[in-house]
Amino acid sequence: MPRLRQVPRHEAPADVQTVYDMLFGGRDPVAEPGTATGTPGNWWTVFALVPDCFRHAMAGFGFYRSTKRKLDPKLRELGQLRAGWLRESHFVYSQHCKAARDVGLGEEKIAALPSWSGSDVFDGEERAVLAYTDELVGQNGRVSDATFERLRSHLSDEEILELTYITALYEMHAIMCRALRLEYDDVPERLVEIPAPVDGSGPADFMAGVGKGSDS
Repeated sequence: MPRLRQVPRHEAPADVQTVYDMLFGGRDPVAEPGTATGTPGNWWTVFALVPDCFRHAMAGFGFYRSTKRKLDPKLRELGQLRAGWLRESHFVYSQHCKAARDVGLGEEKIAALPSWSGSDVFDGEERAVLAYTDELVGQNGRVSDATFERLRSHLSDEEILELTYITALYEMHAIMCRALRLEYDDVPERLVEIPAPVDGSGPADFMAGVGKGSDS
């Protein structure tokens, strides 16, 4: 379950209810969760806790999908997909695999994205976008001059700003989904201690004697 309370339909403002209706039909998404794409839908019901936050996020979705954007949607989706992968958000990555198909990105490119640098399916422009995304997200914005100039050789300043904003926006969504355990990111901590076998004699420190051999 998400870490925060979900907002049932009857508590949501009218404009949020309209979005609920689009996604869930006439159902209360808390009592009867599930969207057409197979997700629980709790991203929406948790964000509805703060209606202004919900509306701000919706405006962001409208921004990146607007016909006013200069950035090629395929390049946009490469940035969003890679941000989801790098931030290990199962939800963002999974959903944008679908979105990438919708804008015409080929299956071979979607499959190759996790290890894109060793793949030959991406052209020069796509590789420049992916290299930039790796430094923007994976290196927390420490983008080298060489990487930036390679990107600039393919994209205009306006396109670069759009790519940067949209990719960073989806890095934020990836982080929030993991922190709040929303949708497919509702998983327990993966890095935990694995207990040693117990045989009744107590644990043995087999490494204690390493490097302590007798002098010759």
